[in-house]
Amino acid sequence: NSGVLSLLRPLLLDVVPTIQQTAALALGRLANYNDALAEAVVKGNILPHLVCSLSEQNRFYKKAAAFVLRAVGKHSPQLAQAIVQCGALEMLVICLEDFDPGVKEAASWALGYIAQHNSELSQAVVDAGAVPLLVLCIQEPEIALKRIAASTLSDISKHSPELAQTVVDAGAIAHLAQMILNPDAKLKRQVLSALSQIAKHSVDLAELVVEAEIFPVVLTCLKDSDEYVKKNGATLIREIAKHTPELSQLIVNAGGVAAVIDCIGSCRGTVRLPGIMMLGYVAAHSENLSMAVIVSKGIPPLCACLIEEHEDHIKAAAAWALGQVGRHTPEHARAVAVANVLPTLLAMYMDTRSSEDLQMKASIFTKRALKSILQKCTYLPALEPLLHDAPPNIMKHIVGQFSKVLPHDSKARRLFVTTGGLKKVQEIKAEPGSLLQEYINTINSCYPEEIVR
Repeated sequence: NSGVLSLLRPLLLDVVPTIQQTAALALGRLANYNDALAEAVVKGNILPHLVCSLSEQNRFYKKAAAFVLRAVGKHSPQLAQAIVQCGALEMLVICLEDFDPGVKEAASWALGYIAQHNSELSQAVVDAGAVPLLVLCIQEPEIALKRIAASTLSDISKHSPELAQTVVDAGAIAHLAQMILNPDAKLKRQVLSALSQIAKHSVDLAELVVEAEIFPVVLTCLKDSDEYVKKNGATLIREIAKHTPELSQLIVNAGGVAAVIDCIGSCRGTVRLPGIMMLGYVAAHSENLSMAVIVSKGIPPLCACLIEEHEDHIKAAAAWALGQVGRHTPEHARAVAVANVLPTLLAMYMDTRSSEDLQMKASIFTKRALKSILQKCTYLPALEPLLHDAPPNIMKHIVGQFSKVLPHDSKARRLFVTTGGLKKVQEIKAEPGSLLQEYINTINSCYPEEIVR
């Protein structure tokens, strides 16, 4: 408000190098603060000054100038676009070849902040020739430079299969895969993130990541003391598992399902989410893969997530995963039902306390999970308690299963009367001629008329 920007701008061209650098640093800190100040820096015509002197100045100035570009570019696609339009990308790419690691790091950071917004800006970074130089940067000895370069490759890869392919074509996968065992946790986070962003787009890209022999090495990350390493490791495994039964089978064979189950059991909160989703994807592919999740004792930790977690989206993911495990055959459904999870799912489905948006999403996932398990579940003791609480649309599935099993099972018929199940069925108001009414008639026909009365 006091007109500081117009005072700082001429100082960028001062004859004293220290004044130039300090002025750039001051501008960077202002622009970093919020988008309004970053916009003021753009409107104050400061970027052309910076860019024009980037090439000929010393390393301290280059770092400060790259910091200003990063501080402006991080706020929005519009501000990042302003940086592209003033020709800064070419200069930043030249800085990636600088002999000073700090200059490379500052340039890489600025490029990452521009690329993160959308595929157009990311493509502009690629077109400026950044990717091969970033792949060279991840091979440098400095850990900080490796981290930022891996992070920038991740930001470029995330938007589209084509952009990810550009990173792959530059030979990034082999170098990233070698760093999975690096002792530096922050570097591992970025490496795992970059590999995830590549693998997520297509079967072909996921297979290329797998071919870099990341299994079983990547499973060690699930035991890491750093929560983000765990989370990003599980995310990478999830992005590979989701594509095909073959890729999921490969993960199962490497011991990946058991490792993810241990990981879910040992942490709390959003760190669990990618592991929960990964188990759901694996189980969804086939009966055998779903059975692998059951045999590896995957159901108890998923049930624990339903009870222990407070956030709706984590509960919804656990419900969805349990639905994928239980939907294949009566045997699969029974494995879920004996864990006594159905009452919890029903309670979640009927809970009205959560926010509307989350409740809608959570209840859709929960309802689907309940339905898919109920359609296969012939384990009546688990279904019996639900008869007393379920809403009409779920009741139909429960009564349907009883009408399937009771005609052929005399012990179940006896229990159904003594536990009050038959009494409950008589209280259900069903439309005449409806499917639910047919189910009730089938159940009633299993008993003498006086018992039904």
